[in-house]
Formats: sequence, C-alpha cells, structure tokens
Amino acid sequence: MSTDEVKDTLGAMGSDPSYVWMSGELVAWDDAVVHASTLGWSAISMVFEGIRGYWNSEEEQLNIFHLDLHLERLLRSMKVMRMTSPWSVAELKRTIVDLVQANEFRDDIYIQPLAYFGGSTTPGYLPVSERPGDITIFNRQIGSVLGSGQITSCGVSSWTRISDNVMPPRVKAIANYQNSRYVADESSRHGYDFGIILNPQGKVSEISYACLYIVRDGVAITPPVSAGILESITRDVVRHLFQDELGVQVVERDIDRTELYIADEVFICGTGAELQAVGSIDGYQIGNGGMGPLVSQLEQLFHDIVRGKDSRYPEWRSGVY
Repeated sequence: MSTDEVKDTLGAMGSDPSYVWMSGELVAWDDAVVHASTLGWSAISMVFEGIRGYWNSEEEQLNIFHLDLHLERLLRSMKVMRMTSPWSVAELKRTIVDLVQANEFRDDIYIQPLAYFGGSTTPGYLPVSERPGDITIFNRQIGSVLGSGQITSCGVSSWTRISDNVMPPRVKAIANYQNSRYVADESSRHGYDFGIILNPQGKVSEISYACLYIVRDGVAITPPVSAGILESITRDVVRHLFQDELGVQVVERDIDRTELYIADEVFICGTGAELQAVGSIDGYQIGNGGMGPLVSQLEQLFHDIVRGKDSRYPEWRSGVY
C-alpha cells in the first residue's frame, strides 16, 4: 500500500487487540511493556516478520498465509544477527494461532513477530556471542487492497539500495528498513505512491517495502536476489502461480531503469503491498495506465487462494477458526 493508504488503513483499524504474546507469556495489551532502557539499542539488532491473515466470510474462517515460511525466515534473520530462538517454528506457529484466536478478530489481519536482544542495557552495537533473543508477537486488523483495482505510481529514487556486504537485504531487519524509509519519504514528497530503488550497479532492485515484476512480450521478469532484494515469499508465490497456473514464463535477471518505462505491465508484490499494478513510473505511462491482462488474472487468482475461496494449495494456508 502507498503511504497514504497505510495511514487510512491504520486509522480504520478499530480497537486494540486484547492480548500480545511476549516471550512465552500471553499479556494484556495495556500491560505489554518493555523497560525504557531497551529502546534504541534493541532496535539495532531487531528482526521481524509481517504476516497476513485473510478472512473468508462465507466459511467463517481466517486463513494465515504461508505462516511456516514466514517463521522460517524469521529464524534465518535471527541467525545472521547471531540471535538464537528459544522456540521452534512449530512452537511459534502454535503460539500465533492461539494468539489470533484469543484476540477474536474476524477480519483481515496483520501479524508481526519481533525478535530482539532485550532484558539488558548493553548497547546493541557491541560484539556479542550467540545468545537467545526475546520475541514479541502482536496482531492487528488491517485492510486488503486485493480486488480494489488499485493502481499505483512510482518514481526512481535518488537513494541507492544497501548491499549484502553493507547491511544484508535478505535479513528482514528493522535497521535495513531505514533504507526503504528514505526512499518512501522521498517518493511521497515527489507525489509518488512508491519509490523504486536501484542497486550500486545501477540496476533495479526493489520497491520501498516490496518487490517488483515487469512484463514484456508475455514474459514476467523480476530482479534476482543478488540485486539486493529481500528473499520475498510473495515474490516466490507469484513466480509459482505465473508458471504453473497461468502458463507465463518467469525470468530472473537484471533490469535497467529505462526498461521499466517500456514494459507492457509492471506490478509490485509483498505481504504488506499484496499485488498492485503500477500505472506510471517517473511520469511515463505503463501500458494503458491501468491494470494489464496478466496482472489482472494473477491478482484474482492470488485473492481467491489466500482467502481459501480457491481450494488449491491448502498447505499455503493455516486455518484459525
């Protein structure tokens, strides 16, 4: 979602959840606190995940999308930070399902686990040996743009993407997102919904907070992980749906900036952004300026699968109710 849409969605969230899970304990929302001394230092090494749950009103079922993969990525991010998890993926999965049930949301939700070095005033920049991290998990009601026909505008940012030898983008870390925040702030000030980040080699990397695909001559093209992108779960789902369900060839390769302008279709994808067509980039109209035929098919298929309206890929969904 664009910055303005995020603000609108946050404003429409409604009441706070009843409970937060904090390192093994279900805690009332108002009691879910940490000591002020952990602020700042804990965020330096903090890693997180964003996970969506989609409500199927016909079946009265909430489906959490790719919960296992998100938790596996969380533990990989913790490993790079030399942080160990006291809980396995299976234990965290059960915890999240229990938490969502306790909060009794019957709507689309967003779940966020946070892992950090807590319980100490030791500055987070000091070298540390591997040690357990604290994990906090909360979930909130959040809207979905799927099916809305949302068209976004993008501009190529003057900021450069971080690289693996600087701050590894495959780690979903709070500190890494400062790079995306600079891009998002700049693009918003220039009147765009999202900013497109180029890597140090001048090739397209990703969007602020999301990944990117272009379509040329019926082929879907996306930058490789080596271009400085997050190892995106949604990006991999898109590749699978294109190839196995829609018969569209997918190629991972470098993309030049000007190739964006002449693409037949461009869209962004990610847990937060979901799937959104791009209508213009740097003022250049993409295709007809609306949602192209391949993106339209993909979005409908993705929407039906994540909500459980399409029964295929049940292993992608974790039912809550």
